Amino acid sequence: MDRLFARLDREPQRPAHIDVPRMSRHRFVLLSATLAFYLSIVWAVVTTSWLVRLDWQIMFFRPYQQWPEVHAFLDYYVVLGQRGPTAVMVAAWLGWRSWRQHTLRPLLTLATSLLLLNVTVGAAKIGMGRLGPHYATVIGSNEMGLGGDIFPSGHTANAVVTWGILAYLASTPTARRWLSALSAVIALGVGLTTVYLGTHWLSDVLLGWAAGLLILLALPWFEPLIARAEAALFDLRDRWRARRGRRAPVPAPVAPVGAPAVFTPHPSASKEAPAARETVGAGRTPRTPAHLTPGRHTARPERTPSTPAGRRRPPYSDRSPRGTASSARPLTGS
Repeated sequence: MDRLFARLDREPQRPAHIDVPRMSRHRFVLLSATLAFYLSIVWAVVTTSWLVRLDWQIMFFRPYQQWPEVHAFLDYYVVLGQRGPTAVMVAAWLGWRSWRQHTLRPLLTLATSLLLLNVTVGAAKIGMGRLGPHYATVIGSNEMGLGGDIFPSGHTANAVVTWGILAYLASTPTARRWLSALSAVIALGVGLTTVYLGTHWLSDVLLGWAAGLLILLALPWFEPLIARAEAALFDLRDRWRARRGRRAPVPAPVAPVGAPAVFTPHPSASKEAPAARETVGAGRTPRTPAHLTPGRHTARPERTPSTPAGRRRPPYSDRSPRGTASSARPLTGS
């Protein structure tokens, strides 16, 4: 446990230099190639080319009937591509990282990527309206424009983006390489699992891989927007804290219990003390404190007794007042 907590405490404050990916020439070439692949898949499906025939052949092959022994495992494995569970898991990790590094960039980058995923993939699904294998109507057709929402594969695109964002936000080149390989394996497995279960055509999965990769490659263009959003949120937090600090009452200093009260009179307190004391109580006669009364310090016998009038002890019938001779008490016994 000591080693574990030591590793968790390796980043106690915000790093001085955060590696933010830039839109380099290499990345731009990959983005262009992926976009060309995306458009070629869409064109191949719209024109009912060989790719659509391959989709139907795999559907008739029914992989879930060929290898039923892995069906139960793949039913759970495909959850790695569902948006809700994966977003919660990745957001929990990135939230802890944001708290440790005192930066909102990981969470804002995840939110930006998921927003782009919902907009682009959702618009493509609704716009092309392709039906899935279980709802196909005409053998050999591309099933486009029939009100479906299967093209591209949302599970595959979500797996690419959600797990790929971990590699995108990695702080070291070694971690980026390992996380890139891990996210590629997960995304590849999720896409093929949907084909095995018969919920997607193979072309749906190919387009889902391309759609997710396009979002990851285009994220450096949104880094300035993420930085401005982070600065605005931190500024809003600082203003809220300042507003709370102005409204909070300042507690008066309290003397510790048992400590004597110290009174420091003003130089003019001897002249204005009676007038200042009149405001304390309306119906009480002001009285100058004894230790502030000017004049010589009188001896104890000359002081006015500070006890209330009367005797402290109740009168007793068998006692005689002081100063009178008391009769001798009878002696009893020997």
